[in-house]
Amino acid sequence: MPTYLNTSLIILHQLPETPETLWLRLLGRGGTRSRAIDELEALSPSHPFKSASLKLLYNLSRNLQALPKRTQEERKFIMRLAPLYEQDREKAIQQGEAIGLQQGEANLVLRQLKRRFGELPPHITETIQKLSVEQLEDLGEALLDFETQADLINWLNRSTDF
Repeated sequence: MPTYLNTSLIILHQLPETPETLWLRLLGRGGTRSRAIDELEALSPSHPFKSASLKLLYNLSRNLQALPKRTQEERKFIMRLAPLYEQDREKAIQQGEAIGLQQGEANLVLRQLKRRFGELPPHITETIQKLSVEQLEDLGEALLDFETQADLINWLNRSTDF
């Protein structure tokens, strides 16, 4: 028989509880899956595996919710993921708000600078768009004292890696 036709059977509840087997154990049932979800929840929010796994689990949960009849275990699984989904959703909302705030501050400062000095060179605009909210607030105050574009460039040189 050709080697590409070889198959193996994996008994999920017999896998060792290690980080390498976490994804497979998430596909298990009962206590195996529950412990795997606990492990996933304990991972740091910045862990790349956590975000990717949660997206797939949320998708599975939505598919299960669409079924007309669900088993008790499927209902428990959906309920178990609900708080994780809400935490993830809140984090995404906060990130979106932070990005929106930064972009709004950058747009305001750029409009003020454009009104004062006319069209800015693209490299200056790009640098300003990358500033943090705190830096943008500082620039917003400092630009009131700028007399020339050179003042802006000096400020950027002092305050950034311009």
